[in-house]
Amino acid sequence: MSRLVIICLLGLLSASLNSLNASAQSCDASPVVVQILGSGGPRINPSRASSSYLLWLDGHARILVDMGGGAQHRFGESLAKLEDLWMVGISHLHPDHVSDLPAFLWLSHEVRKEPLMIFGPSGNDAAPDFSTFLSRLFDEKNGAFPVLGSSLGGSYGGGGIRPDIGRAVAGGVRLDVGVIDVTKADPSTVFQREQTTVTARGIPHGNMPTLAYRVQSGNVSVVFSSDQNGTDPKFVDFAKGANVLIMHLAVAPGAQNPLHATPAVVGRIAQEAGVGQLIVSHFGLFNVDEAIR
Repeated sequence: MSRLVIICLLGLLSASLNSLNASAQSCDASPVVVQILGSGGPRINPSRASSSYLLWLDGHARILVDMGGGAQHRFGESLAKLEDLWMVGISHLHPDHVSDLPAFLWLSHEVRKEPLMIFGPSGNDAAPDFSTFLSRLFDEKNGAFPVLGSSLGGSYGGGGIRPDIGRAVAGGVRLDVGVIDVTKADPSTVFQREQTTVTARGIPHGNMPTLAYRVQSGNVSVVFSSDQNGTDPKFVDFAKGANVLIMHLAVAPGAQNPLHATPAVVGRIAQEAGVGQLIVSHFGLFNVDEAIR
């Protein structure tokens, strides 16, 4: 039997606790749910968190894609449980896709005891590989957030005493880190559990190493494109036949931009891939309704 995919957009403005509970209940009512935690971008936006997506399976939040600014708060509003997550996938290392990761992991060991699988892209001259990026953040001696050293296996997280500072350090859940080669011609299988498989492949986003993720759960597939300029024809094959394709739209019609696809390119990719539904995650400065007509 075909499993229905529900798209759930978390309330963009302030809401009461009762309405948040109602939102969460409606988002976990279907076997497969894509919840958009954030659809904003790098510019300050009064009503949108930056990019973040949550995939629910049978009422449990299982896969988190990106963690841009404000997404930690939206994750809390969704009433998702960190301990339910199977994995986190980071598309690339621009701040609007990853800046809330330290806040998300802070004190996470208090609610989750099992390691958390997390994946990100390989590196180049524009950005380090994902493992190096995390080390620069969380190394217990030299990282920007040494209090999260336990996330990378440090000795003093989770309540241990650091003799060099003479006090306890809290830490976060242990991360099981995977680096995905963005230069591979074929998709990489990054995760498999029960009837769910996650694959990833590199997509063109200027010179920034960037990944798209495809989740196949039973006979339902969802593709998270993230930012890309749409110049790689093999992405059409990657997204072929997906029930839902989520693409970003950041530039106006007719614009020339090495980082982002125009509305016409986004529409063409969805049509050529034969997807069931295209979701445009809009964070441009133009009228998106006019752009996609």
